Amino acid sequence: MLLNLQIKDANMGHADEFKTQLTNLFDTHNKKRLILNLAEVEYIDSSFLGALVATLKYAISFKSDIILVGLRKDILNLFSLIRLDKVFKIYSDFDDALAK
Repeated sequence: MLLNLQIKDANMGHADEFKTQLTNLFDTHNKKRLILNLAEVEYIDSSFLGALVATLKYAISFKSDIILVGLRKDILNLFSLIRLDKVFKIYSDFDDALAK
């Protein structure tokens, strides 16, 4: 399942709603993998990153996975800096994620 995140500023104001919506998605659908397209995201803060990690942990409890695609260079660099690139599977685009 591909989900396009339509948020430019992924911050504390969106973190709780994001986490709630994604956990509800895993509760109501039996998906083994969710591909989350972050191409529209220009800024991401620590609270949103926390919500993303918490959602991944929730997905793992269902033996599911969250795959990230379309990260801008600066956001990809942030993920590398804080080593979230070791936690999430990250691909350049949807087709690349499906090929793996």
